[in-house]
Amino acid sequence: MNKFLPYNKIIVAGHRGLKSLYPENTKVSFLSAIEAGVDMIETDLRITKDKRIIIMHDDKVDRTTNGTGLIREKCIDEIKLLDAGVKFNAKYKGEQVLTLEEFCDIVAPYHNLLLNIEIKDVDKESADIALNILRERLLTGRCVFTSFSGEMVAYLHDVYGVRTQGFTKQNFHTFADGDEGTYSKMYAVGMDVKEVTKNLVSDFISKGIRPWVWCPDTEDEVKYCINCGVELMTCNDVGPALKVCRAMGLHN
Repeated sequence: MNKFLPYNKIIVAGHRGLKSLYPENTKVSFLSAIEAGVDMIETDLRITKDKRIIIMHDDKVDRTTNGTGLIREKCIDEIKLLDAGVKFNAKYKGEQVLTLEEFCDIVAPYHNLLLNIEIKDVDKESADIALNILRERLLTGRCVFTSFSGEMVAYLHDVYGVRTQGFTKQNFHTFADGDEGTYSKMYAVGMDVKEVTKNLVSDFISKGIRPWVWCPDTEDEVKYCINCGVELMTCNDVGPALKVCRAMGLHN
C-alpha cells in the first residue's frame, strides 16, 4: 500500500480530467490533464439500462450532453448518440460519452498514472461489473475506489480488498460508526477544501487514513492545504497546484 502513494510528494489529480478547461469526463479532458502533468485521473462511473458502465458524474445526461433523461433508462446505443462536448463549447462538438472500456484504453499506456474511480450508483451490481472490467485490463493496482456510500466503501473493501476513498462523516449518504465502521474501511479521506484544517488532517492521519482534498483551484488554497498536511489534491484546474508544488519541490 505504501508504494502506491509516496509520503514525500504532493499528488495532483485531475478532477474528471481537466474540467475547468475541457468538457468533463471526455477523452480530450483526460488527455489534456495527462499532458499537463497530473499523477492521477479522477472519474465517475454510472450503469446503463443494458448494464454497461459509462463515464459520467450525474445520474442524468442533461447537464453535460445534448440529451435528456436518466442514464439507467437508456441503453448504450442511445448514450453513444449523445454529444458530450458541445454544451461546454461548440469547438468540442463530437466528443462522445465514454464507456469504461474506452476510458481504460485511454489511460492504460500511461503506466505511472493513478486512477481514482468514483462509483456513483449505490447498487453492488455496478461495482461488480466495473471491477471485473478493471481486473481484466490489469488496472486495479493503479486504482482507488471512491463512494459517498459507507455501505459501498465497506463492500469494496471487504469483498474486493481494494483501496477505498471515503469522506468525512457528514458528507456520507450512509455511515457506520465504531471500530469496524466506515472509517476502518478507508485508505484515504476526501475533504472539501472548505473543511480542511490542521486538526482534521492530523485526526485522520492518527487513524491511518491518508488526507486528500478536493478542489483547491487557487494558489492560496493550494498553499493552505499543503500547510495543513494534505497529501493529495484533486483539482478542477491543476495549474495552480502543479505550479506551487513544483516551486516547493513537492512535485516533479
